[in-house]
This record gives sequence, structure tokens and C-alpha cells, in this order.
Amino acid sequence: MKVASYNIHKGIGSDRRRSPERILEVLCEIDADVIVLQEADRRLGRRVQVIEPRLLDEHGDWKAAPVGLRAASMGWHGNAILVRRSATILACEPIHLPALEPRGAAMADVMLDGASIRVVGMHLDLSGLWRRRQARAIVAHVDSCSRVMPTVLMGDLNEWSAGSGCLRDFARDYRFAPTGPSFHARRPIGRLDRIMASPRLRIVEAGVHSSATARRASDHLPIWATLAPA
Repeated sequence: MKVASYNIHKGIGSDRRRSPERILEVLCEIDADVIVLQEADRRLGRRVQVIEPRLLDEHGDWKAAPVGLRAASMGWHGNAILVRRSATILACEPIHLPALEPRGAAMADVMLDGASIRVVGMHLDLSGLWRRRQARAIVAHVDSCSRVMPTVLMGDLNEWSAGSGCLRDFARDYRFAPTGPSFHARRPIGRLDRIMASPRLRIVEAGVHSSATARRASDHLPIWATLAPA
């Protein structure tokens, strides 16, 4: 199963143009089975989703997990989960996180081609203290689920350190995919975006998608990983 994470910056690219079509072009290039998006909804007002349902239907092979609590939103605090149209969404829910500013995560249990996986998408705080609290809250939420499943956590962690801060909290239970730096898209030096897999999953390969379109479409590059049962 191929998974990916992408902070789409509300569809605004390095040229300051908002182009959801360009975001979808990048997603089609990656062609992942499961994709988590950050900043998938506009920040103010009705929090309208950046990628309209019509565009999602017309481009690519994905549907959005219904994690949003607002009618016009795709995600929860901008965190959205896309899966193949052929996939079955067994369950999904928003995860409320401790925060000074509005933050959240989203979780979905997905079955695709006979394989089940739990997916969590997140966008953590700029503050290191709150990032650690949020990381612990996410791990605790997953641990509290009655059904144990292979789990992948993905998103923009906003963590600049190589192995401290919230990375240390996640590392107790999850392994990090070697994706590489993804921020800033024009000249990536920061590994702010991460993919983390539970022990029941094996990371086969991983990387950063750095096509010409991806370098223009957002301020982050998307990251991806191929997973298999451990």
C-alpha cells in the first residue's frame, strides 16, 4: 500500500496563486492509495474545502473520509484523509488535540484489497511544548481504540530537530520512514513532514516527491512511503 502526506498550503503555490487543480495534478503524479492532507480547508469563515467535491470527482481516484464537522469542510482543522474510491472506510473520526490555537488530527480505518490499516493525519503546533502534548494525545487516542490495527501516522509535525521534541514521543511506538527534507518546496532543508509506521507494518521504500509541479503547487513537497505487513 502506498501512502502519502501533503501540506497543500490551502492550494496557494509559490507563485501566490490558489490552484486546487495543480494540487490534484501532484496527487495524480504520486498516485498513492491513501493520502493525508494538511491545510485542506480555508482558515476563516465557513472553513470551505480547498478542493471542491466536483474537482475531486473529476481528477484522480480518491474520495474523502467524512471526518469534517462542518458541512463545507473536507477535514478537521484542515486535516483530511483521501482514499481510493474502491476502498472501504470502516470508521473515521476527528481527534481533538490540546492547543493554544485551533489544532486537530483525523483518523480513519480503511480496507483496501483485503488489507486493513488505521490512518492518522495531523498538523502539529508551532510551539514545541504543545507539539509534545499533541503527540502524546494522538498516541494515547490510538492506544485507546478497542480494535488493534496496523497504523500509520502522517503529517506536518513542524519539528525542526533531528530526533528530539515530539519525535522522541512518537519514536517510542512508531518507526519513521526515511523520506527526506520537504520544506521549503523551492529549496527543501527541513524534515517537517513525517510518516511513522507501527511495528505491524514494514516500510519498503519512501521518499519526497519533487516534480516541477510539486515545487510550484505549495510551500511543502509531498512525502510518500510504500508499506507492507511486517
